[in-house]
Amino acid sequence: MEFFSTRGGPRVALADAVLKGLAPDGGLYVPLTFPSLDPDDFDPAADLATIGEQLIRPFFADDVLATDLLAICREALNFPVPLLQTRDPRLSILELFHGPTAAFKDVGARFLAACLTRLTGARRPTVMVATSGDTGSAVAAACAERAGLRVVILYPEGGVSARQEHQLTCWGDNVLSLRVRGAFDDCQRLVKAAFLDEELAEACPLTSANSISVARLLPQMSYYAAASLSWKAQHGKNANFIVPTGNLGNALAGIWARRCGMPIGQIVLATNANTVIPRFLGSGQWQPEDTVATLASAMDVGNPSNMERLRHLHPDHSDLSQQVTAYAFEDDAIAETVRDAHASLGLAVCPHTATALAAYREVDSSQAWTALATAHAAKFEGTVEPLIGETVEVPPALAALLERPTNRTDIEPTHEALKARLLEWS
Repeated sequence: MEFFSTRGGPRVALADAVLKGLAPDGGLYVPLTFPSLDPDDFDPAADLATIGEQLIRPFFADDVLATDLLAICREALNFPVPLLQTRDPRLSILELFHGPTAAFKDVGARFLAACLTRLTGARRPTVMVATSGDTGSAVAAACAERAGLRVVILYPEGGVSARQEHQLTCWGDNVLSLRVRGAFDDCQRLVKAAFLDEELAEACPLTSANSISVARLLPQMSYYAAASLSWKAQHGKNANFIVPTGNLGNALAGIWARRCGMPIGQIVLATNANTVIPRFLGSGQWQPEDTVATLASAMDVGNPSNMERLRHLHPDHSDLSQQVTAYAFEDDAIAETVRDAHASLGLAVCPHTATALAAYREVDSSQAWTALATAHAAKFEGTVEPLIGETVEVPPALAALLERPTNRTDIEPTHEALKARLLEWS
């Protein structure tokens, strides 16, 4: 299948879209068409890798990566994503934090790394990623021991938790960790500018590991497919999802999965005090805003990149407003929900998952809902533990990373500062 830019650029093969990351015109790659798949052709009891391979295969048609797709899925999607029923009979939780770095970003990062290592004959690029916490560590973990791959991580000073920062800076020589004196949107702006710099492209070929990369979005469709197929088999109804979202990549993967025919009903977006998404859905006026720092720091995004893909898919605002709804929550509501989830459901949840649970109080009470748990609460112990009054057990994989030494470089939020550091590293 071919891909093209949201801004109308030329068509390219999937492998080229993966390697380029960002289209030359500054747009984001999207598939030329979406396949129409029959849920009855899937085995709802199959593992994530099997469902993912069947779902994603049409996008790999006629691509150089097609013959390796099953192996890529088995390599990347090899940890559980359990769908758990809570004490509330209308609420299930899809736990996406059982990968190596305890966040849903492991799904896309591992898939991207597996794709890049198989693109032999190409000049393997440096993977550049702007992160508000979890993406960078997932990409570093996925690429750290792969020959020929290098990673550059940009993260905002003061914008991640202490454990997140440790995960971002505990890697070896093929990972460059840059703490930017600015907000996440500054990091994202620097990444986009770097991709358009011809001198950098020659000295240090780049590809993206943010959700602007199609190799991040396509595998994330798999857990929506697996959960919705399982739900439909058990209950005879489509699954409704509540998705914590900042840069809109996770939510877009669900929207794409539904577009392909998966048995998905409503998709509700939950955000923090960065209200650009719900304001746009309400007014039809797209107005990016300055980032607001919140307890749910990984969602502190004032100009979500994937809104460009969402608006490209649904250019008519009245149509778009029928496809998704969104709710925003201030820190006090997030904190209250963390406490309530522990008291009433027996769950320790991260602040991002808490936004989904807060949205659950606002949605149609006659329907059953699945909230996505995007990160393990132990990554945000400084926020969660005082609220619930007990220690959150650290998963073994995360504990191992926290034992490693760290190394980082501080830079100003300018293209010149980033370019100088990259050229020096190259």
